[in-house]
Amino acid sequence: MTSLLSLKNVDAGYGGALILHGLSINIDAGESVAILGRNGVGKTTCVKTFLGVAKLFAGEVTFSNRPLKLIRHYDAARAGISVVLQGRGILPNLTVQENLILGTAVRRKGRWTLEAVFDLFPILRERAATPGTALSGGQQQMLAIGRALMANPSLLVLDEPSEGLAPVIVDEVATILRRLHKEGTSLLLIEQNYSLVSRVSDRYHVLSKGRVVDEGQLAGLSMESLKKHVAV
Repeated sequence: MTSLLSLKNVDAGYGGALILHGLSINIDAGESVAILGRNGVGKTTCVKTFLGVAKLFAGEVTFSNRPLKLIRHYDAARAGISVVLQGRGILPNLTVQENLILGTAVRRKGRWTLEAVFDLFPILRERAATPGTALSGGQQQMLAIGRALMANPSLLVLDEPSEGLAPVIVDEVATILRRLHKEGTSLLLIEQNYSLVSRVSDRYHVLSKGRVVDEGQLAGLSMESLKKHVAV
């Protein structure tokens, strides 16, 4: 398979503080991979490293086999990485439709248009003129996913997408992500919720104190084998 995103022996952190220690994670094109672990173990720092927010002290980050040496947030977006941020990042002064259109700023071509996103999330079409922050939590998560898709990414990254959502809404999110994966979208899921991960991802990596402490295939894996590492 073709490697899409690769972190090799990465040390990264903020200021002079190391958060990630010798981290190696690879995602192939067409895969859905999860990074699991409790709060504070470095999951979000993985994302911030290839977005250029965290400082890369050592190691290598490549995307589509091209080194990302001077990593900047907009470089990742232009290269084809779209991120659904923890907390969703919906802009309060913009409507649903305006929030979605923001996703086109990188001008990548592909199948995801405003109409395609509205077809995936009919509620967003119904509420297109509504302020984005007036939506329910679940609808805001749909909006955040839709906005990320508008950039026509090669890799869709979701940071804690189940956070603050009722179980029935998490089920809806899982259905959407399964559909996207089945249709060929590569996914990187940063999560604590094993139930969501088990329905969406092919492989997993468990982080503890900035290091990978377990990894493997999710097929046939029980919650019992991971419960010491994950929250729910």
